[in-house]
Amino acid sequence: CGQTSAARQIMASEQRAAAAAFPGMADEDANFSPGTSVSAKAASGETYPMMRQLGGRAYQLLAATRAADHFIAQESETDRDTGSWLISCAVTLADELADDLDGMARNIRASASDAALSLDFQRLRVRAHQLHAATRAADHFLEQESNVDRSTGSWLIACALGLADKLANEIEELANGMRRGAGDVAVPTSERRPGATLRSASI
Repeated sequence: CGQTSAARQIMASEQRAAAAAFPGMADEDANFSPGTSVSAKAASGETYPMMRQLGGRAYQLLAATRAADHFIAQESETDRDTGSWLISCAVTLADELADDLDGMARNIRASASDAALSLDFQRLRVRAHQLHAATRAADHFLEQESNVDRSTGSWLIACALGLADKLANEIEELANGMRRGAGDVAVPTSERRPGATLRSASI
């Protein structure tokens, strides 16, 4: 099914936030695609450009999850179908992001050059896999017939939204730390975008 105008507006808002958080990200798109060459790039000293790309994709994932959380709470069946479609998109995005973080974490750990950075990536990996699990479970329960199962799916979307917000911020903070190390000044996250608003669930 296609996106409604409201879904596109929510997605566009997060895309603008991603562009503000990771300036120049669009110019690097041709050099990186999900699931490809992550290990080689991480091992060759291109960790910061990779973080910019992963950060932009984390915002895309946050946008999809936030839009799903919005539409699944609406009254009309069309809106709820849109919410279900969006969380299915989020499952794919979360899977790709988790795989790429796995690849970077393995290579940084193998290089043994920065123990603190390796630990940071392990934490991102855990968060990414939690997020993938939450989106996948939400997608499963929303496909069931019973209202109880669908209610569980809605709650899981809210959980996934919280995790997506945390992951996007954590990737951004790590990238900012790398940028500061290179002599640039990072803009605080609070000045770029508001935090996610959850309908329910505390993470």
